[in-house]
Amino acid sequence: MKEAQRLNISKSLALYEEAKTLVPGGVLGARKPTDFIMGEYPIFLEYGKGCRLIDVDGNEYIDFLCGYGPIILGYREEEVDDAVIKQIKEKGFCFSLTQPYQNELAKKLNKLIPSAELSIFLKTGSDATTASIRIARAYTNRIKVMRCGYHGWHDWCVEMKGGIPMKYYEDVFEFQYNNLDSLKNLMAVHGKETAAIIMTPFGHHLHQKMQEPKPGFLEGVRGLADEYGAVLIFDEVRTCFRLRMGGAQELYGVKPDLTVLGKGMANGYAISVVTGKYDVMMAAASKLFISSTFFPNSDGYIAALKTIEILERDKVLDNIWEKGKRFLDKVQKVLDKYDTGAELSGVAPMFFITFETGDAELRRAKRTEFYTQMIRRGFFFTPHHHAYICYRHTEDDLDLTVSAIDESLACVKEKFDK
Repeated sequence: MKEAQRLNISKSLALYEEAKTLVPGGVLGARKPTDFIMGEYPIFLEYGKGCRLIDVDGNEYIDFLCGYGPIILGYREEEVDDAVIKQIKEKGFCFSLTQPYQNELAKKLNKLIPSAELSIFLKTGSDATTASIRIARAYTNRIKVMRCGYHGWHDWCVEMKGGIPMKYYEDVFEFQYNNLDSLKNLMAVHGKETAAIIMTPFGHHLHQKMQEPKPGFLEGVRGLADEYGAVLIFDEVRTCFRLRMGGAQELYGVKPDLTVLGKGMANGYAISVVTGKYDVMMAAASKLFISSTFFPNSDGYIAALKTIEILERDKVLDNIWEKGKRFLDKVQKVLDKYDTGAELSGVAPMFFITFETGDAELRRAKRTEFYTQMIRRGFFFTPHHHAYICYRHTEDDLDLTVSAIDESLACVKEKFDK
């Protein structure tokens, strides 16, 4: 199989060199070039529409990263954008007081999310996970936290500890997804001091295969929280409005005390939520301070209300699950065709292709070759993060992607068989 031609990304690279004189490292966080494949992936994008992206050099891609998750419908979704533009032009969106859309959205969440009774609105997933921990600590008058999964960039949970004193995270302990014993052992030691157990109910750890919960795992976590009087928090930033309208808690039938929402709810507009049981949430009314100038901005509320309307009206999640299942079945057949160590994990709306081998260097090399071939063919994935399917991915888009996966794995096979 002939390798695909390297993309021309000269303008992206030039902008990156300029950016390094203006921004520390040029680009920060999960968007920095080293989180992709340096020299192969674009660094700056020009625009997007539907499920397609155009970079500053004019290269076009079918996108599966979806802004790291918020794009559930598609880029520049006209109904959503028009509703927000109308709000901005006719009523405004940033005031000293709250507009009534707060109540409208909170009532909508109460109908959709099994655990929702009261809600607090914020801007980012990190804002919301951190607020949920503060609420749990205030409610229980305890300090310690058991965590499983990625929960943002704030001091208590970020993986890179630079600039953070140890005292800010010394009371936070990590347990393993689908390993109930790891949590049992931690709770046996710290349970009486534990304020919260926070976890992603669907396993999507960075750089690792995705996992659905094993039978009894989520129920076991719920039982341990009840046994020790800890607040159970589901971080459903990625899973709610994607796996189900009510999130993984609806799909798997286990209800937490608090739920964190974000990506997908407003199709790219900045809004996040902590929602949950009345008595736990009421700690926020009297025992702590949660506030920001921009938390009440109504552009996010309007975008969320319109996005949820479309999700319900057009049965968007049914569409994503149906075409996603067909797509993943085809992808699995391609992976079975080539003995490369490629593995498919996840579910129809969110999935990941990883490489398994006993040799870490070989695994990384195969991964790099595969995703290099995919980006050169015009398919935007990342080697280090799972992919998403959005509403605007068509069957033709997905079939083209299957063909590109086939060609890319053929290149991996040929290169590493030699």
